Amino acid sequence: MYAKILLCFDGSREGRLALREGARLAQITGAGVILLAVVETRAGNALAQGADAGALAHQQADFQNILDEGHQRLSAMGLEPEARLEFGDPVAKITSVATETGADLVVVGHHQQGIWTRWISRSVAAGLGDALGCSLLLAQKVVEDSELFHNG
Repeated sequence: MYAKILLCFDGSREGRLALREGARLAQITGAGVILLAVVETRAGNALAQGADAGALAHQQADFQNILDEGHQRLSAMGLEPEARLEFGDPVAKITSVATETGADLVVVGHHQQGIWTRWISRSVAAGLGDALGCSLLLAQKVVEDSELFHNG
């Protein structure tokens, strides 16, 4: 069903749920896994406007730690993920990595938003739904350890 799954991980509670659900799908289907963290650098972002380069380096280090955490979690589940750290707009980067790697499923965490936030800004999920050429899973299911760490 799935040959390659792109797991987007940001270290949040929702990201951890997505990681676990995507990992379980990879276990079931035997799919390869690409783990992706995106450091957002939109034009409106202070970092993109010439703020201290040290701040960008610190943000990069934080995301590298998040990526390392995700890689360790997936490895403990018996998977061999390819880990990638990208910089830019999340929708654009996720879409380009999905295309480049031939992913047939992208898994992201679902972040609840209020009606005002939805009206003001477009969600990453909505942008991905329009941009991706593959399936998109907004993960919300709680996957128990007994499902992930089993012997069969």
